[in-house]
Amino acid sequence: MIVAIEGEIVAKEPSYCDLSTASGVTYRLFISLNTYAALDKPRARLLASLVLREDSATLYGFSGEAERALFEALIKVSGIGPKSATAILSTFTPEQFAEAIANGDERLLTKAPGVGKKSAGLMIVQLGGNLEKIRGGDSAAGKAAQALEALGFNPREITRALAKCASSEVSELVKEALKALKKL
Repeated sequence: MIVAIEGEIVAKEPSYCDLSTASGVTYRLFISLNTYAALDKPRARLLASLVLREDSATLYGFSGEAERALFEALIKVSGIGPKSATAILSTFTPEQFAEAIANGDERLLTKAPGVGKKSAGLMIVQLGGNLEKIRGGDSAAGKAAQALEALGFNPREITRALAKCASSEVSELVKEALKALKKL
């Protein structure tokens, strides 16, 4: 299993990035627009997900764990393949996507290319219970969400509250979210 690839960027387009490693191998990783925007240096380390099909083996690259976790959750949804998942990642950040799922907002989800009302409904049903994974458990928001869930709050309410928070530190996020949860 390939988990990450680090190397020099030899080609970069909005849909893919070619990384040349120290061993002399160059890998093409298909990426979202959010990852493309994060590639601002001549070297990069991208988290990877290998998708094996009958006729191909394709690498997808991600700037962070939350994006990779969302991609891997999305491709498990019936009717959502790797290209649609990448289009969704180009349209939403993992936090925005988690909020749309928590709110059951089909209309917002259909703004992603290739996502119709039926696919949006399936994503809400199938991913609604995995909001923690979608948010990215290693991020500050993910850790704050875990703390709030331990306090007994509903995951959907937590996602709505965290979407209103501006802090990037776990303790501050928890404080802001608790204030927001009082108002819900």
